[in-house]
Amino acid sequence: MLKPNPTVASMAPYALPDISAAEGVEPIVLAQNEHAFAPSVEVQQAVSEAIKSGQLYPDTDWSELRTAIASVHGLDAGRIVCGAGSMELMSSLMLAYLSSGDRMLMTEYGYLFMRTLSKLVGAKVDVAPEIDYRVDVDGLLERLRADTRLVFVVNPGNPSGTLIHNDEIRRLRAGLPEDVLLLVDEAYAEFVEPDFHSPLFDLAETTNTVITRTFSKIYGLAGLRVGWGYFPNDVRDQLRKVINPSSVSSVSQAAARAAMSDQASAERARQIIAEQRDFLSQAISGLGLAVVPSHTNFILVDFVSPEQAAAAFDFLRQRGLVVRPMGGYGLPGCLRITIGTAEQMALTAATLAQWKVGVGD
Repeated sequence: MLKPNPTVASMAPYALPDISAAEGVEPIVLAQNEHAFAPSVEVQQAVSEAIKSGQLYPDTDWSELRTAIASVHGLDAGRIVCGAGSMELMSSLMLAYLSSGDRMLMTEYGYLFMRTLSKLVGAKVDVAPEIDYRVDVDGLLERLRADTRLVFVVNPGNPSGTLIHNDEIRRLRAGLPEDVLLLVDEAYAEFVEPDFHSPLFDLAETTNTVITRTFSKIYGLAGLRVGWGYFPNDVRDQLRKVINPSSVSSVSQAAARAAMSDQASAERARQIIAEQRDFLSQAISGLGLAVVPSHTNFILVDFVSPEQAAAAFDFLRQRGLVVRPMGGYGLPGCLRITIGTAEQMALTAATLAQWKVGVGD
């Protein structure tokens, strides 16, 4: 029998959410932090035009897309690398910089995919506790070791939705040795209220820091798989040795360019999602349940016990509302709920209220 790589053979499959509802019920999927709305007309038109050249390979340098990103954020386009979602950028970065015996440091509720990647390259993972579901810079610095090669932080956090000020990220960078790579995943940064804190991109120009972002969230292109990152020049050069240069299709690049050029639609979406997030948070809090304050397009709800969370999950699922259990993150008493349309949020609030009555409160 053909045998796989021993490292791969020892790993469990990456856990994907079950997004099916009860039999015969059309699901409303609030489990994957997808955008509440379809891509704009401008994005759809860009896709329609791009497909006319579908017989040709995509631009492997992402030139026009990098220019569009750089224009919006005031960046050096030469430091931008694009990939098939930020997941590909993270994978390539781990492959380029970590090997057997190295160590990665992350927080306890950091993106689980990074633990999978560390196993693939043979690196060990150290975990720093979070405080009130927030990144704790002091906790990270205390757990830094001589063989730590990479520190990984998600801000805003997932699955918590919490945020720490970027001054804290800068303090973390200042406390790290220069030869330790800091990776900051900002997949949900565009949901943060304007002027809450200044961007971190300058760290990639002056230190060994990488900032990753995605088109999957605020821009609603999860199905087209486009992410981007801002890199120190040396790190960019190493990354490009291992990343697939053709992984972002011509259609995806065209859609991302159009989305990046339509910041007004992104801002409208941010405002609507924030309004619905506040509505749902208040409604659920009114039921006596704890909601973690969120700066993203989802909320984390604490049902106290795993049994209560499982019961609420099943009650919602039976009625077509599919949310995300958080047992994989060590939070078996919590459910994560993506913010959807006003109608979906009203239905979610009403359904949870029905469940709460049924359990005796």
